[in-house]
Amino acid sequence: MALLFASGSTCFLLGPFPGYLALLGEGADAITFFVGSLLFTAGGALQSTSAFPRRSERSGGRSLWWAAIVQSAGTLFFNRTTYKAMSTALANPHYDRLVWRPDALGSVCFLISGAIAYRASARRGWLPAHGARGWWEPAVNLLGCVFFALAAVAGRVVPSTGSVLSLAAANWNTSLGAACFLACALATLRSGRSSKFRRLHEMERTLGRDLERHIAHAPANAGPSSDAGDAGASTRGQASGGGARSSGSETPGAGPQLPDSLTS
Repeated sequence: MALLFASGSTCFLLGPFPGYLALLGEGADAITFFVGSLLFTAGGALQSTSAFPRRSERSGGRSLWWAAIVQSAGTLFFNRTTYKAMSTALANPHYDRLVWRPDALGSVCFLISGAIAYRASARRGWLPAHGARGWWEPAVNLLGCVFFALAAVAGRVVPSTGSVLSLAAANWNTSLGAACFLACALATLRSGRSSKFRRLHEMERTLGRDLERHIAHAPANAGPSSDAGDAGASTRGQASGGGARSSGSETPGAGPQLPDSLTS
């Protein structure tokens, strides 16, 4: 999920740069935005799926569910926007006016989603509470939503006035918003990998302790002295009693039991 958001954010980060447009052309630039929107949609779908079981929880689960659903709706508007831009840019690079409305709706959904997530996060007044892992992510995510909303407004002004300043504002706000989303996605990837490594280390330590206990109890469980005593008694019985059998039946020593972590 975080990898999808990181990849989609990278597309929206690179797409607005004039150098990227000049290098690849209008068609490839429009395809970049469309691919980025699809990656956002896939990430939003996974996020909504993971939040679905907690949708009835009052302690943050309901807020996470609504934030994920509203964000996913916003990605669908961006799918429509970027698809129209891509299909038209491949035939007519001067297409711009019809893009704005879905882009604005998607940005509004992102803004609402970011506000819901930030409201549900740990805060001290209006500011995020420091200390916990990822404490800054809801605030940076909301900031990225604000940048996307500003880019939508600036993009609406561009076709009506033709102002280069508005075009630059739309591009820069899009890139800044994507950079915020990328930072949050990379932080989630890093924390997810760290937690996996911690779980692996815990499993290794548990396995090591089980093996140490197994080795420590192996001599007592194997029972070599019992077998030797039975063999000795049998030999003495044969020597003194003319082949009489020992009164005790010979039982093999119990084998070592594998720890649960190895048998599972």
